[in-house]
Amino acid sequence: MRADVNRAFNLLQSGTPAHVLEAIELLKDTVFSFSMTVCGHREDAEDTMQEVLVKAIPYLSKFDTPKALTTWLYTVARNRCWMSRRRSKFAPREHLSLDELMPDAAELDHLREMAFAGPTPEKTAIARQDVSILLSAILKIPPAYRIVLVLHDVEELSTDEVARVLNLKEGSVRVRLHRARLFVRKELVSSVKFRTGVNKPPPATALPRSQKCKRIFANLSEYLDGNLDGALCNELERHMAGCTPCEAFLSSLRDSVHQIRALPSNLFGQVQSPEN
Repeated sequence: MRADVNRAFNLLQSGTPAHVLEAIELLKDTVFSFSMTVCGHREDAEDTMQEVLVKAIPYLSKFDTPKALTTWLYTVARNRCWMSRRRSKFAPREHLSLDELMPDAAELDHLREMAFAGPTPEKTAIARQDVSILLSAILKIPPAYRIVLVLHDVEELSTDEVARVLNLKEGSVRVRLHRARLFVRKELVSSVKFRTGVNKPPPATALPRSQKCKRIFANLSEYLDGNLDGALCNELERHMAGCTPCEAFLSSLRDSVHQIRALPSNLFGQVQSPEN
């Protein structure tokens, strides 16, 4: 939860006009950054921020927790952005296919080699991506998936809270979150390959991607977030114990999620999405 939201909430409890105005000033950056994530266009985000905060004044003192206040503000901003969002003919597709985000046989083989090789410059580069590269990767995610990632991993809302903000089922939130994380991981790996010159052709002995591996990949975000039931969690851990590529892929995804969660949320108010 942002420190500015907590401070604003405390000011609102007093109910004095001066404190309400101070709270609104503190909330501007939060609403604008989120609106940029949804709208993708600075003018729309600025209009949304102004409209949402003006509309919010009669309700601001009615919330009992900072999280409830944040969830309400995000819901109102989302509705406003989706009504006004400017679509570009160059906008990326809205759907992310799970198969397209999975590693192919060549990458699985490469992950196995990296796992046995110990520390390498490539591993270090993946684990310590430049913030600008990470931000660029996130902004390439189709908006319907990007907003879930930012709300959950950057703004630290729970799955239930994200579902309420976006008017989605919790299962849909988890699916979009996982695919958004996989998208970022793939972009970061591609960036490392470009910068380090690692772009080997698939070896003749490249490992096939089994159906069991695919099922494991589809549940990795649930595993990282501690949402898997005991039986499936045990099955996943048993599989990874005997499948070096899957274990290495999990490590790669975990690094990506850690980097996303370390991002300051106000960064999203300083840039514009590439589709606009």
